[in-house]
Amino acid sequence: MFLTVDRTSELPLIRQIFEQIRGNILSGAWKAGEKLPSTRELSKSLHVSRNVVLEAYELLFAEGFIHGHHGSGTYVSEGACLPHYQSPLPAASAPAAALAQPAIDFRSGIPDLTLFPRRRWGRLLQEVSLTADADAFGYGKPEGRPELREELARYLGRVRGVTCSPEEIVITSGTTQALALAARLLLQPGDEAVIEDPITRDIQAIISATGCVLHPVPVDAQGMRTDLLPDATGPKLVFVTPSHQFPLGGTLPIQRRIQLLQYAQQAGAYVVEDDYDSEFRHAGPPISSLQGLAPERVIYVGTFSKILSPALRIGYLVLPTALVTRCRELKWFADLHTASFTQLALARFLAEGDLARHINRMKKLYRKRRDCLISALRHQFGERVAISGESTGMHLIATFAGHCFAPAFFERAARAGVLVYPVEAHAIVSGRHDGRLILGYGHLQEEQIAEGIRRLGEAISLGDQ
Repeated sequence: MFLTVDRTSELPLIRQIFEQIRGNILSGAWKAGEKLPSTRELSKSLHVSRNVVLEAYELLFAEGFIHGHHGSGTYVSEGACLPHYQSPLPAASAPAAALAQPAIDFRSGIPDLTLFPRRRWGRLLQEVSLTADADAFGYGKPEGRPELREELARYLGRVRGVTCSPEEIVITSGTTQALALAARLLLQPGDEAVIEDPITRDIQAIISATGCVLHPVPVDAQGMRTDLLPDATGPKLVFVTPSHQFPLGGTLPIQRRIQLLQYAQQAGAYVVEDDYDSEFRHAGPPISSLQGLAPERVIYVGTFSKILSPALRIGYLVLPTALVTRCRELKWFADLHTASFTQLALARFLAEGDLARHINRMKKLYRKRRDCLISALRHQFGERVAISGESTGMHLIATFAGHCFAPAFFERAARAGVLVYPVEAHAIVSGRHDGRLILGYGHLQEEQIAEGIRRLGEAISLGDQ
């Protein structure tokens, strides 16, 4: 199977195995119907615990890449090939021993976890464990604890312009589950879904796993090109990231928002709004939500992974009233309920103003790191680089006109000690973003940013020779 594991890598073994198999299936290297080795065979071949392989296979099952039944083997699923696919981790296969220095990783979407308020969080967890009613120790409700939903409704109305009641919120185990629930709620095999292009591969996989037909719509500096919305027969779902498009970083203006909502209304579709990190807006307060314009037409998806910590595994859906009951049923079938004590601690964290203080602190830090990255890019590349998508969040886009970043470049960059990621890896229609790189900075110190860009310059210069 030509799979390898790198025990010196920061990437967990489960993810290494998952990403390699996923990439082989998406690229078409492994064909539909091809049999995978058993978990025992693969664990023996890679010299890893069988549980590691089991968890990697479970992820592949969950995203629809493989199928099978106990005793009959595991096989590559139909329809999982994505033409012209390039791995979002192109340097992952580079041997760690080849790196002369620790790699500086510009991966996007990672907050600075060293500044997580662990003392405060620890005290809150202790308090709720000691003071919570007995029912908190039992099975919870699928929609989540009322304490958190009430605080969240107030927070979203105040900060994001979301119009909702606590009854319209469903707490989920992270954004991945929230998006999967929304997709299952709206889509059946053969249905049509409209989606931004480019958009993260994970979201493409979650939505397409329902068996729907994807209609990609190009994105520019202002988000989805709503003038190019397809004349579909009746899409059931339209997916957008209007406050901070991923990966290009644009903000959808009001004219396009209205056009999108009118399109959804006429088609009888729901809009799924992913608002993953808009609290970190560097030029004023956060952009108002799309949901606030049409609560009956928009499903709002939020998360605490970017603004607080991915380890909490807390996301949420704000739903039109007509969809609440069915979504609660789907959530119950998925995992009964999200961890109760984490919800209770988070409710207090919101109620006592801790989240607002943490966000304000991190906004100042991320703005400094963003400015450091922009300065380093200007110093290293001058007018050869165009910078965009920098107004919000923890990443920006660096465009190098005339460059086509092929896999060999990412291998060369890894040898130079820097990991960067192509926009093209997230494109559905390939060939539009060959010269663009995604540079995440939230988790990097300023000296790491400066050194990383110097190494990037070295890698690009070697390719120009």
